[in-house]
Amino acid sequence: MAVRLEQIETYVLSVIEDRRKDAGARWLSRLLLALSWLYRGIVQTRLFLYRHGILRHHSLGCQVISIGNLTVGGTGKTPIAEAFARALVKQGRKVAILSRGYKSESPPFWQRLSNMLRLRADPNPPRVVSDGRSLLLDSATSGDEPFMLASNLPNVVVIVDKNRVKAGRHAIRKYGCDTLLLDDGFQYMALKHRLDLVLVDSTNPFGNRQMLPRGILREPYRNIRRASYLFITKSRPGGEPELKAELRALNPTAEIIECRHSAKKLQNVFTGERHPLEALNGLSIAAISGIAQPKGFEDELVRLGAKLLYHKRFADHHRYSQMEIIEFINKSIERGAQAIVTTEKDAVRFPNIERRDLPMYYLRVEIELLSGVEDFYGCIQRICFK
Repeated sequence: MAVRLEQIETYVLSVIEDRRKDAGARWLSRLLLALSWLYRGIVQTRLFLYRHGILRHHSLGCQVISIGNLTVGGTGKTPIAEAFARALVKQGRKVAILSRGYKSESPPFWQRLSNMLRLRADPNPPRVVSDGRSLLLDSATSGDEPFMLASNLPNVVVIVDKNRVKAGRHAIRKYGCDTLLLDDGFQYMALKHRLDLVLVDSTNPFGNRQMLPRGILREPYRNIRRASYLFITKSRPGGEPELKAELRALNPTAEIIECRHSAKKLQNVFTGERHPLEALNGLSIAAISGIAQPKGFEDELVRLGAKLLYHKRFADHHRYSQMEIIEFINKSIERGAQAIVTTEKDAVRFPNIERRDLPMYYLRVEIELLSGVEDFYGCIQRICFK
């Protein structure tokens, strides 16, 4: 069933990106366009209701910062959320990251039933991925990004719940948090934000500028005027002057920061052993990934000097089976690969396997600011010292 759903997702994505020209694709494209106009109306109506107080914003009495985007797909939120959380902790803030836990598994039925029978006030409490001291859940239960953040941020509380008002209250009451970061929170209006940080992927800012499901926009791109700070991600070393000018026209007041995701090291998926990036130079590798934009990852490996002999791409957030990994190892060996490389986001979804014929690494990536460094740290100061 999961494989079939991934195939449908891949097909619809190819139609959205206009890579298919057959009669079925043209029919589906027209249907998706009609649905996108309906979706646009729903989104704009919802924003109107919040803007005029008909739907209520909840305020929790602490700093709430949203980190999000206008599009679906990988704009690089996780490294920026990590960088923000680290900077805030250094300034003495008690930080919690609140995530909806996209494609995470629900608690087992027996656990939910037990909570109900014990007459708990909240039979489905928020899932605490990390209490700021230790990891409490695995990646399947928490979701890829929350687990990654919890693994890399030992002093930060990470909580998963679709109701982030409830999650925020839990973070404040149980852990004494004074700063809440909403992961993927630009469209989450129920919790009042103090600042909205919006990420724009320089390689594909707004797609075809159509709303879901005909395009990749969650809301009209003109709504970017709500943003307090704009992060242009995956920027080239010389910057993105044309995109920057367009964003400035759409939002005259937001600070604009240009950044890129910079590879820092290789890390063994199973042992945690670290290696410098120079280890890739001249190394024959196979690459496996299940992310929104795999080509950028593969291009980066080649740029670092690796010889990419074989690659396999799965749908975004794909959860790997042991058989899939073993088959990939076998094919990589057949093609003469000396190692397998994946992304950190994929590594948390790998099953633990006994086969170690080839070393398996993930590429550790961190955010690198190219312009607007003073604005980034100005934002941190603005949060910490009101």
